[in-house]
Amino acid sequence: MNLESRILFVDGEVIVLDKPAGLPVDTPRRGGPSIEARIEELCLNYKQAPTPMHRLDQDTSGCLLFARHQPARRWFQQQFEGHAVEKTYLAVLGGEVEGEEGLIDLPLGKVSSAAAGWRMTHDAKGKEARTRWRKVASRDGKTLVEFVPETGRTHQIRVHAREGLGAGIVGDRVYGFPGGDMLLHAWKLAVPRKKGPILSVTAPLPESFADWADDVA
Repeated sequence: MNLESRILFVDGEVIVLDKPAGLPVDTPRRGGPSIEARIEELCLNYKQAPTPMHRLDQDTSGCLLFARHQPARRWFQQQFEGHAVEKTYLAVLGGEVEGEEGLIDLPLGKVSSAAAGWRMTHDAKGKEARTRWRKVASRDGKTLVEFVPETGRTHQIRVHAREGLGAGIVGDRVYGFPGGDMLLHAWKLAVPRKKGPILSVTAPLPESFADWADDVA
């Protein structure tokens, strides 16, 4: 599938792509498919390739914002650095979650070993990490949760789901429940524009969320 067919919004400054799960943004060290390797599909008659302004994990689907030229890159970088961009995710957790909503405030740090590689974990001396959450629905021992990160740490939602709410994400091979697609979707993106109203984009739920579609309709 051509990436152009997955564009949710485009104008002279910005592209918002519905990134498919399984496709990394940057080319892996071992090589292989990536958005970076296929970026010409998003040039859309511009000589300069667009630049992704943030990252989504390889197995995360949904809204990914690109700037189409240098002035736009400077603007959107300022918005991300100033925490003016709101990103809303949906995730299916492999357990029952107590409560209805709240704020997870758990600093994160990286740990690594020769046998298991690296991962992020709660570290009281790590970098601050905060995620607002709201329970959307629960059944069959699983819970659909809306997450809005206030900071942008690596694997933040995945770790906060497990260590903050006590249940990892379904399909998450590192922090949750391996097997099948990882049910983490970058659902909505809202970013200020230099001129005009805030740009608000919603990515449709992927097929892997079909069992929960009625809960977010």
